[in-house]
Amino acid sequence: MVRALTFGLLAATDRETRSQMEHMTVQEADVWLLVREHPTVPLASTLRLAQALKDAHGSRFALWRTDELVLGVRDGRLVLYTLGGAEVPAPKVVCVRQMPSSMHEAREVTLLRHLERMGATMLNPVDAHLACRNKFQQLQALALAGLPVPDTLSYANAPLEGVLHSPHFEAPCVVKSVWGSKGREVFLASDKRMLHDVQGNLSQQVPLLFQDYVHHSHGRDLRVVVVDGKPVAAQIRTSRGDTLKSNLAKGGQATLCAGHYPRAEELAVRAAQALGLAVAGVDLLFGPDDTFVICEVNAVPGWRPEMTDVIPAITAQIARALGPSRDSG
Repeated sequence: MVRALTFGLLAATDRETRSQMEHMTVQEADVWLLVREHPTVPLASTLRLAQALKDAHGSRFALWRTDELVLGVRDGRLVLYTLGGAEVPAPKVVCVRQMPSSMHEAREVTLLRHLERMGATMLNPVDAHLACRNKFQQLQALALAGLPVPDTLSYANAPLEGVLHSPHFEAPCVVKSVWGSKGREVFLASDKRMLHDVQGNLSQQVPLLFQDYVHHSHGRDLRVVVVDGKPVAAQIRTSRGDTLKSNLAKGGQATLCAGHYPRAEELAVRAAQALGLAVAGVDLLFGPDDTFVICEVNAVPGWRPEMTDVIPAITAQIARALGPSRDSG
């Protein structure tokens, strides 16, 4: 793994090493990869993308964590500094690799807005990340775009008991937190009685949503990775045993299938466009008769190493965003 300044802060764990590096002069970089604060470990796909961007842009690439930057307004201009006080020139392109569900409005979102207002092109745009942060807000946008989504109920401040007694509430249904990723806080409720029995154990930090159970897709879904309006990879994800969730983070298995489901890939492209995403992972459920329903859209998708077209597509998109080529330094 590269140990240049751009990767050094990612690898440095002891406070003394980080402090020394933070006082170093920061070289201007055109391309940033922005990841979560220490000590969070980036996705393997993020590290592979970082290496590809380093290979493509050399010293014009930098990898930053969100807790390594201080943002400010000085003499009427927006500025960035390291913790050691060195000014950090704004990049031209920022590839954001932090899941929106973990972004705080007063923290990471403020940093992304700061970079955007300094003139950086954001992949993905800040508003697109925010559109994906809340699963129900996603569904609102997708439905208004005329795309197929499961029938869903949610709420703002209504008591959960009241929602469960709503005449429009139906079971079986899939229960999800409006925030979440990697299949966490998702389960199948077989009937209303089950939900009444467990409601006291359900987290109410954020609202839940109750979604039609698409039985044709039980234990499997289709993930399509979209980059710059094109489907560049696809895989069927299958759960182990008879469980509902097929997420790889939950032990699911994957089979590559790019080009096998053109209708689904077309839907995935339209879903990404509806949410303003340049890079997206779109999860689709299998319906009857070769139909598909959009389950959810991810603004920071992971991908398997064998999905070899994803990283070249992202690096090509970044190169286009930079404009005419220049020496990588």
